[in-house]
Amino acid sequence: MKKNTKAILDALDSYYGTDTRCSLDYETPWQLLIATMLSAQCTDARVNIVTKALFQKYTCVEDFAKADLAELEQDIHSTGFYHNKAKNIIACCRALLEHHGGEVPSSLEELTALAGVGRKTANVIRGNIYGEPSIVVDTHVKRISKKLGLTKADDPVKVEFDLMKELPKDHWILYNMHLITFGREICKAPTPKCEECFLQGLCPDFAARTRRTGGKNRMK
Repeated sequence: MKKNTKAILDALDSYYGTDTRCSLDYETPWQLLIATMLSAQCTDARVNIVTKALFQKYTCVEDFAKADLAELEQDIHSTGFYHNKAKNIIACCRALLEHHGGEVPSSLEELTALAGVGRKTANVIRGNIYGEPSIVVDTHVKRISKKLGLTKADDPVKVEFDLMKELPKDHWILYNMHLITFGREICKAPTPKCEECFLQGLCPDFAARTRRTGGKNRMK
């Protein structure tokens, strides 16, 4: 691990703490799987509002597998992209019943074979349910990792592998949690709050822009 990487992780730990509890509300693996699918292009806070009622109406994998598509679409409408999400949730739960006895599998290959489950969702499950150190690459992680010089890649899979090489395993899950909050609160796209950023002195992107603007980005 590079010296700069350690300093970045130490600063994130100091600012946000080291609690690795997932921000999505769930009680069972299948609930986290569905909540994570709903979280695509949607805030965790909104998902938690929706799933509070959703998991009371649909109390098991079988309920989702037998759900009426139009009705489920209405139930999850406020999370956005509700048609694809509803279709994938039903297909995913049917596959869980048919191929996995209703249980959520642990391997990356089996998880990503499920409808609507990509590496990001699979790694959320592996990290939070099965304790397998996993790096979840969402838009915040990709964008901010490039700014911090931890990767040069744009492809999420390449970013994931770059970060696996760069970060210690005990921070794989924590790093994602930190950067999601950091990206929502400080390093926003497209208008980051650089003047408020506690990583300002560790950010190559900030340094480069400061040089280009003759120091005008410097914290006052």
